[in-house]
Amino acid sequence: MICFSSFVVLIIEMELETFKITVLPLRQKMLNFSRRLVEDAADAEDVVQEAFIKLWYIREKLDAYHSVEALAMQVTKNLSLDKIKLRKPQGSELESVTLISEAVSPDEQLEQKDAAECIRRLIAQLPTLQQTIIRMKDIEGYELAEIAEITATPVENVRVNLSRARKKIREQFLQLNKQEKWT
Repeated sequence: MICFSSFVVLIIEMELETFKITVLPLRQKMLNFSRRLVEDAADAEDVVQEAFIKLWYIREKLDAYHSVEALAMQVTKNLSLDKIKLRKPQGSELESVTLISEAVSPDEQLEQKDAAECIRRLIAQLPTLQQTIIRMKDIEGYELAEIAEITATPVENVRVNLSRARKKIREQFLQLNKQEKWT
């Protein structure tokens, strides 16, 4: 008679074998894909390891997916984009874009700093893809084609999302300024 703990070990070993057969062979493809996105071998390795961990946690559900490879690549893409977002300068990203000359009064400098902080908050409220695109284009200086490649989105969709993001920020910023003048 098999005891319960032996049974559990047997099931885990079977799951591990299945995982090794279905997911681990995708490692090189995931690594190459991530390396193209994050442009750093060490970061790409980290991304692939995180992807394996995520896939391991959902190993019982992998059979429900039409393509485990497509799932693995999507997880890799999302984690790579997260890694890119973490790389961007924190805090003064918009301040570096805003040119503050020495001739500007302290009051105007404070207004510019407040405006930059407001825009940062408005960007953070955008849908994830629009956030990524506007940060990559307007703050980090990526070209549309580069953004399209990194986000795996057609260039025209990048243009549309960028336009919508800018319009939404502009409208909300003007609305906030309008409210402040009336209060």
